[in-house]
Amino acid sequence: MHERFEVGTDERLQAIDITDRVVDALPADADGPVTVRSRHTTAGVVVNEAERRLLADMETFLADVVPDEGWRHDDIDDNADSHLRALLCGASETVPARDGDLDLGTWQAVLLVECDGPRTRTVEVLG
Repeated sequence: MHERFEVGTDERLQAIDITDRVVDALPADADGPVTVRSRHTTAGVVVNEAERRLLADMETFLADVVPDEGWRHDDIDDNADSHLRALLCGASETVPARDGDLDLGTWQAVLLVECDGPRTRTVEVLG
């Protein structure tokens, strides 16, 4: 299995629940590990709770941990902070699938973390 879908983002730093989009990309009989991957160096994929206040807290946390300015890469395209924030998130997550659905915990969701938006991002679902 190798599926792709696009996600539009509205903010420079934004966490978006993509769980339903990932499930829609799965075959009905999907069973085994599924990797969800960002095809970008300034966006990450994480598994966490998708509660709106927590999503806002994630965005604040990443902004606080990685300052916007003062990075050498900014001399090239002024987005070093985005690369460093995405580095903290990681580019992919692997989640088990059973009977065509993700086998996530009660509060777990698959999140795309945009660090250099707004943009259109490509997410891959591999299994």
